[in-house]
This record gives sequence, C-alpha cells and structure tokens, in this order.
Amino acid sequence: MATIKVKQIKSRIGAPKNQKRTLDAMGLKKLNQVVEVEDTPSLRGQIQKVFHLVKVVD
Repeated sequence: MATIKVKQIKSRIGAPKNQKRTLDAMGLKKLNQVVEVEDTPSLRGQIQKVFHLVKVVD
C-alpha cells in the first residue's frame, strides 16, 4: 500500500478535543513531527479534519 508523510505544523493548544484525538490517532504528538502512514480513505478524512494543523510533505 502507498504511504504518505504527514507533518504537524501548528500547535494543538487551543484545538478542540476531537481534533487533538485525531492527531493522536495519526501518531502526531509534537510540533514539527513527521509520521509516515498508509494512504487510506479514512486517513484522508482525518487529514481533512485537521488540515489547518498538519501538512502533507513529500
């Protein structure tokens, strides 16, 4: 399966609890952390939910 890299670019402080849980589910705990995850439709939905906090990097 294909993978994509997701980077947290903005702090989770002040974000709603459900968005913080979404970041945890993707494996993002710290600012500027990059994780490599499988590219699935459910993950794309998670990225869309917190698009203002994360960035898809090459």
